[in-house]
Amino acid sequence: MKSFRLLRKCKSITSCKPHKSAIGDDRAIVNGFRRYSSASLSGKLQWSYAQGPGETPLLGTTIGHLLQQQAETQPDKTAVVFTASGDRLSFSELLDKADQLAAGLLSLGVKKGDRVGVWGPNTIEWVIAQYATARAGIIQANINPQYRPEEVEFTLNKVGCKVLIAAEEFKGQNYYEMLFHLVPELANTKSAHIQSHLLPELKHIIMMGNKSHMGTINFNDIMKAGTTKDRTEIQNLQNRLQFDEPINIQFTSGTTGNPKGVTLSHHNIVNNSYFVAQRLNYHTNETPICIPVPLYHCFGMVLGSLCTVTAGATCVYPSSTFDAGKTLKAAAQERCTSMYGVPTMFIDMLNHHDFDSFDLSSLYTGVMAGSPCPIETLKQVISRMNMDRVTVCYGMTEASPVTHQSFPTDPAEKRVATVGKPHSHVECKVIAENGEICPIGTPGELCTRGYNTMLYYWDEPTKTKEAISLDRWYHTGDIAQMDEDGFCKIVGRIKDMIIRGGENVYPTEIEQLIYKHPKVKDVQVVGVPDERLGEEICAWIQVKENQSISEEEIKSYCKEKLARYKVPKYISIVTEFPLTVTGKVQKYKIQEIATEALGLKHVTPK
Repeated sequence: MKSFRLLRKCKSITSCKPHKSAIGDDRAIVNGFRRYSSASLSGKLQWSYAQGPGETPLLGTTIGHLLQQQAETQPDKTAVVFTASGDRLSFSELLDKADQLAAGLLSLGVKKGDRVGVWGPNTIEWVIAQYATARAGIIQANINPQYRPEEVEFTLNKVGCKVLIAAEEFKGQNYYEMLFHLVPELANTKSAHIQSHLLPELKHIIMMGNKSHMGTINFNDIMKAGTTKDRTEIQNLQNRLQFDEPINIQFTSGTTGNPKGVTLSHHNIVNNSYFVAQRLNYHTNETPICIPVPLYHCFGMVLGSLCTVTAGATCVYPSSTFDAGKTLKAAAQERCTSMYGVPTMFIDMLNHHDFDSFDLSSLYTGVMAGSPCPIETLKQVISRMNMDRVTVCYGMTEASPVTHQSFPTDPAEKRVATVGKPHSHVECKVIAENGEICPIGTPGELCTRGYNTMLYYWDEPTKTKEAISLDRWYHTGDIAQMDEDGFCKIVGRIKDMIIRGGENVYPTEIEQLIYKHPKVKDVQVVGVPDERLGEEICAWIQVKENQSISEEEIKSYCKEKLARYKVPKYISIVTEFPLTVTGKVQKYKIQEIATEALGLKHVTPK
């Protein structure tokens, strides 16, 4: 979940060479932040290191324990609401449903430490599955609802999912048809026990909804499958589960193009949710949170859903996927006090034709994250949506996800121009290429360290070591500047990641796919400016000799094999790429040329 993408180009980070004394023991505690500083009396930083406040202790507990605690202390309070479907569960009902599903999974032979994939949009079944897997010590693998069959196949095999819980459809995509394409053995599976050639570890598919599908188990049936013995085992497990054990896998791509399984513990995500809630003051207010962001992503799952158990908040889900009108209606109907979203969502809500008909007077706070937050948009959110205490978050999946967050009382300019200050118990530093900490205001790579750093990339020890140093600093790949008050500003990226409407898009993955097309000689993918989404995807393609190809042919090819948000909007057929003397493609020049040619040079994201 990257929050800001302000500049493509950044100043050189090789010029930052601090004195060795700057990284010694000369520290000051100012406004709750511990910092390296040689100006302790003034409280201003001189070196780019800061640590979030640590007065509030970390929680040493599991998700399952927290759910049980909420069910015991406020059993009748509403925990989750799905306004479109009418589903509502109190804390006691959520615990009961979670344990029913957990017992059902045990009856299938799933045990602690096994992986269960959840593939679908925001539904009541998704939330029940989240808490059921946590109660059973099963590792939940979140699968993007926009994934195509090839992507689902890769992710299921990557982490060895034993069970897949899948929705019936999403945005016109029939999930069962896609699964039948991957597992044709479903036609001959009478016992709902799968023996798949492509997915050897997968043993069962559970389909959400009320329909029966050949070779699969219906969600309602698995909820009834657990025995009294299974339920007792779930209860007994609660005293054996450890908070440092892995409980969630989030898939994120990297420069290799293939998704990596970011493996997170109870401790990682419980505390990240807890301290987001602390900074938003959820613990001192009645807090129905409106959550239109997807649950499969850390934003929805950790900052959203887990606040049910870490802050006792009521989580309101307006629809299975984002709809501006339904979100506004849900916020008004449920008297939500907090609203989440990426800037594009807020822009769509502010421009909804019936905006003025919704009573949003209950709103006062929330979270904006995922992509750049323009100052005018934030001003309108504050004035027209009454969210004068809205905050901006920054982070990444590998950090569970939030490392920085503004305070509700920070000036609006700080909440837009920066990503705030480090989270509680989280350290951050800005370093030069030689690894030394930069002086204040000097650009360098942002590194973070703390309880929220992931355990590892699943079955990727080499990539884990590349991302996390021996002293547990996670290297974000982002170029940042820190000011003397500890506010952090993201000014560029080392990596070539594109952020399209809050979704992380990695060019190499798209390039590898397009390269497989029989007519394509070579391909380069870059991001270009887009007024609404922040960035759009542009592909430059070289065609093989004596071949021709159209833009629509490439787009149709991508649509069959990629999630929709990864399909390039712009296609350019070219004869050559700009190269360095050594023959390396200069992507920044492709981006400059494409931006100019497409007439996007003066486009500014709203």
